[in-house]
Amino acid sequence: MNALRYRLIHIHRCRGITRRTIHKFLTLDPTLRDIYTLSPTQLSQRFLISMKHAQLFISDLHCEDRKTQLKKDLYTYDLMTIVDSDYPSVLKRINDPPLVLYMAGDRQLLQHTPVLSVIGTRHPSSEAIQKMNYILPPLLNDNWLIVSGMAKGIDSYAHQITLRNKRYTIAVLGGGFHHIYPRQNNPLFKQITEQGLVISEYPPHIPPKRYHFPERNRIISGLSFGTLVIEATERSGTLITVDQALDQGREVYAVPGSPLIPQTKGCHQMIQDGAKLVINADDIREDWKSIGRHLFYLSDHS
Repeated sequence: MNALRYRLIHIHRCRGITRRTIHKFLTLDPTLRDIYTLSPTQLSQRFLISMKHAQLFISDLHCEDRKTQLKKDLYTYDLMTIVDSDYPSVLKRINDPPLVLYMAGDRQLLQHTPVLSVIGTRHPSSEAIQKMNYILPPLLNDNWLIVSGMAKGIDSYAHQITLRNKRYTIAVLGGGFHHIYPRQNNPLFKQITEQGLVISEYPPHIPPKRYHFPERNRIISGLSFGTLVIEATERSGTLITVDQALDQGREVYAVPGSPLIPQTKGCHQMIQDGAKLVINADDIREDWKSIGRHLFYLSDHS
């Protein structure tokens, strides 16, 4: 393995620092060699890290048990880093791109276009599947790839509909591969690894934490030309992904529904705020033909 890749993966697994700090490491020391020679005091002073966090990081960095576990994971799982030549250019251009991705499945799917993220509430209405079965299959027939978060509800439906149509899907997890959440999605996880791709920026042993899910959402939207919201309540966590998609310059789509049910309130608010109302697949296809192809071609060849 390339020495820089190994060091980046190793450092990424150590506690006490943030992704922003690792980006600073790479800027000041592109080989990541010098980090291994620093004392906690030097690290704290050079990178403005608290002494407590600097000591924790240096302790992890030189921990033999961590190195042993890393070697096992490198043998077991496929990994991609931001310094790899095949790291997706669309992801590299977002704010705070993931530094390391653990992968299970077909890594080539990260180069696929066009890509649509499909998200929504964990507690969909009885109409949700009908909406998805109406809008998604025409896109799948045009070889669109669907990205979602393998959560309960809309996310799971999006993956399942894609797999049923024998098309490709990517699931982005909020925890490591040893801690599939929700647990009832273990069979879905296995199916996606066999027919699509599952990715996570968290090492396999890391369980999902509440703050992981907003972090995961930036990857879902970052991989996609646009984000389609099927249903969302007024205060839905789905709206975090929408905000990230807008920050990343991605398109945002929302499906309307009955004003009498809470699952449509978030979508209606998004439409009032400027999201494109989607009645059928053509509403998304048109944008891809007019702006998506051009923008993604530029991002891949810039």
